[in-house]
Amino acid sequence: MTNPMQAKKRPFRDHKAQHFLFETDADGRVATITLNRPEKKNPLTFESYEELVDLFRALGRASDVRAVVLTGANDNFSSGGDVFEIIEPLTRMSMPDLIDFTRMTGELVRQIRACPQPVVSAVDGICAGAGAILAMASDFRVATPEAKTAFLFTRVGLAGADMGACGILPRIIGQGRAAELLFTGRAMTATEGHAWGFYNALHERSVLLSEAQKFARGIADGPWFAHAMTKKMLDQEWAMGIDQLIEAEAQAQAICMATGDFRRAFEAFAAKAKPEFKGN
Repeated sequence: MTNPMQAKKRPFRDHKAQHFLFETDADGRVATITLNRPEKKNPLTFESYEELVDLFRALGRASDVRAVVLTGANDNFSSGGDVFEIIEPLTRMSMPDLIDFTRMTGELVRQIRACPQPVVSAVDGICAGAGAILAMASDFRVATPEAKTAFLFTRVGLAGADMGACGILPRIIGQGRAAELLFTGRAMTATEGHAWGFYNALHERSVLLSEAQKFARGIADGPWFAHAMTKKMLDQEWAMGIDQLIEAEAQAQAICMATGDFRRAFEAFAAKAKPEFKGN
């Protein structure tokens, strides 16, 4: 009999995107999303925001994708919200419409964090505004030495509190460094980002995407049910006390111990072989 929960899942290999590029590797395990408006340094629009929200929400039902790479076309990651397609219309909106917009942009961060697949951002060139937020929301970030990352909301008269930045960025680079970037809007260099822990690694431009995909593939070939559990617990434990988080991790690990992947790993170790993880 078909498991009804499995029946809800669907392969993503043939997913068609309208406002960015979407492709997977040969067996569908690693998906690559490419923001693709290089003539404007890959800005976001109302439409691309909404489609990205829908995509990351749907990835929770994907039966094949186990890791995601997010990048930008032609030597830039993203310049953030398009000035004339987003910023200018916002200046004419009423408060109800403005709160609808800010909640929608925040929902993109929420869905990136909520999807079970680890997300790797491959950042080159300009990574600004909402583009910097996309990188921040990812689980891992790699960059080129040319990457310039700026949370520049104060430069346009807005608070640094945008799409979760005041809550998430300090957890990555520390309160003082986050405050500096969010108050001044200055660009963080790739060297600073690496030293501060924002970037996991720096790679030359010619190999950035391939290195990000290679890293994502290593994640995808691992115990991906357990990886999804790790991602969930990393998020949930932010709001827990020590007693709560220890109990939560006890329950999470016990669930993972009941999977076939745990048994397969032991059997492979005993046989001096490499385990084949199947996510169950």
